[in-house]
Amino acid sequence: MHRNAVHEEQEFLDLATARRAELADLLRAELSHDATDALEQSRLRMLRRRHEELLRASEGLVFGRLDGADGSVRHVGRVGLRDDDESAEPLLLDWRAPAARPFYTATAVDRQGLARRRHIRTTGSVVIGVDDEPLDGAATAGLVGEGALLAALGERRTGHMSTVIATLQREQDDIIRAAATGPLIVQGGPGTGKTVVALHRVAYLLFTHQRMADQAVLVLGPSPRFLDYIGQVLPALGETAVVSATCDTLLPGVRVGREESRRLAEIKGRALWQPALERYVTSLLPGAGKLKLRWDGEFHVIAAATVAQALASAVRGRSYHRARTVFAEQLHQILAAAVAEQRETLLEQMEEGYEDILARFGKASEPADGHGSDVDGVLSEEEVEELRDRIADSPAIARFVEAWWPTRDPQQALRDLLADPARLARFAPELSPEEIAAVTAEPPSWSSGDIPLLDAVADLLGEVAAGTASPPGGPVAEHARRQRGWVYGHVVIDEAQELSEMQWQMVLRRCPSRSITAVGDIDQAEAAHRHTSWAQAVEAALGDRWTAAELTVCYRTPREVMDLTGPVLARAGSHNTPPRAVRSSGIAPWRLTVTVDELAGAAAEAVHELRRRWEGGTVGVVAPAARVEELQAVLTGVPVLTATQAKGLEWDATLLIDPDGIAAEPRGWNGLYVALTRCTQELGRLVPTG
Repeated sequence: MHRNAVHEEQEFLDLATARRAELADLLRAELSHDATDALEQSRLRMLRRRHEELLRASEGLVFGRLDGADGSVRHVGRVGLRDDDESAEPLLLDWRAPAARPFYTATAVDRQGLARRRHIRTTGSVVIGVDDEPLDGAATAGLVGEGALLAALGERRTGHMSTVIATLQREQDDIIRAAATGPLIVQGGPGTGKTVVALHRVAYLLFTHQRMADQAVLVLGPSPRFLDYIGQVLPALGETAVVSATCDTLLPGVRVGREESRRLAEIKGRALWQPALERYVTSLLPGAGKLKLRWDGEFHVIAAATVAQALASAVRGRSYHRARTVFAEQLHQILAAAVAEQRETLLEQMEEGYEDILARFGKASEPADGHGSDVDGVLSEEEVEELRDRIADSPAIARFVEAWWPTRDPQQALRDLLADPARLARFAPELSPEEIAAVTAEPPSWSSGDIPLLDAVADLLGEVAAGTASPPGGPVAEHARRQRGWVYGHVVIDEAQELSEMQWQMVLRRCPSRSITAVGDIDQAEAAHRHTSWAQAVEAALGDRWTAAELTVCYRTPREVMDLTGPVLARAGSHNTPPRAVRSSGIAPWRLTVTVDELAGAAAEAVHELRRRWEGGTVGVVAPAARVEELQAVLTGVPVLTATQAKGLEWDATLLIDPDGIAAEPRGWNGLYVALTRCTQELGRLVPTG
């Protein structure tokens, strides 16, 4: 029976593989044509995405089958495939399509029209196993496709995250397919799959909403190492309209140049900076006094009241530089009107003087029989408009506006504020004198905490010149990555518990629609901010307008390790129920006590043994920050990281060095919780004494 099932699915995989290649060839031929207009360019972009999706779907093309109670059979795979007959049922259902959802959600209690679900395991183009899951029997509390899931969880780790579309569970699928109409905050403990859920949600949303593909999706991660770890997932799912970044790399052309203390990171992360910076940039606007401009050798005075009115109109709801552009346009019109009015007045005065001269000779002036500036001194509308255009093109007027309302560089503007205690006290009165002194004492290079402040200033100042739209053609992600002001269709934040209030403001500027998915574990928070709940973490940015979701099952970390986390969570002040581990590795966590002098040698020996035991997999080392450099010198070929750096990563085996040292660090119990839960199979601990 099993052999026949494998043979049956091999025949279907061969059919689907051939059809995928055929469709890819057809698309390649269409893409060889040049686009002649905007509509054709848009069509070719869609075809190009589809072509790339087909090319990347060679691995795991088919992974499931749905057998209906009515005798129907439908296969589920990485991409959707149709036969030549477009009106017929799809040859292969795309995993993101609504019709494929029962593969992840049907149970014996809620069969959704199914009699059986089949999981198909493949390597390349070869079917290596089939797991059948009848749904017409007694209800169980088991996992969806438990055999396939546990087989995947037991595989060696490669150092890069892979796709899990064949083994997604119902609570994960519910989040992946949730509506994207507002912020969704997903709480998930270690090993619950929150990162893969977030990334597969990106793939689902890009498949479902074409607008998001046109605008791109931003994926924010905690570190470059983490982004490298997850970097293969979305391309493997065929998605390229994605920009991956950290909060430190969101500003094009700006990089973090130094570390900062936790105290300063906490100070700069507070929400108070947003209104403080708004007040500061507002203070840079010019005053509403009268203006004296020269045109064609004559001076023209614009009254203070007129300037104030134009200034108020220009500033309303606009950035500093955009308001200047609007004011300059109004000034050109005002000056043109003043020049025209002065000319009319001068001509009227000349006419009155001419009439006086004629009266002396006893001659009456003849009535004018014409109209226009040559006769009555009044400029026509066309002449005033021409005058306004000449004023707008005048370098002298442009220099006047620049001197009165100067261009501002965001970096220099922020440096001027952060280096001046009096200015800080004026615009950020919520800061204490001690906090102001700490901020102003910093060197001029940028720290991580400065980036959100700089982003806020850059946004308040705005672009110097309008017109930052993307040029036609090319990947949308490349255009988005180069533009600070790009508005994304959706934002995904991983390890969202680490974001400060000002970093949340950076997110909202890039997604004003608030179509956001934020995943994380509030119990793993190690950042300098003080929040211990999601409500506290997002209140300043989102208020209470967000939806909560939770992942409750731990798939990665074995039960033997999760049993150690209870006391650690209690010391961390957690109010959450730890996730339920669904698997056992059969390996009890071990602990070895050594002297401080023996620590490095014992670590090298332990790593050597773990690498031997988990050959073909990965081993990672987590240690207190003060010990990392020393250990890196003796432990070659394995990552030696702090708990913060290890966040989001996983290895087959973890060697945890000096757990008490990690617990003693700031928010150290949260860090120890992170460190304990990185392994999929084995955990070892080295405890120094003396």
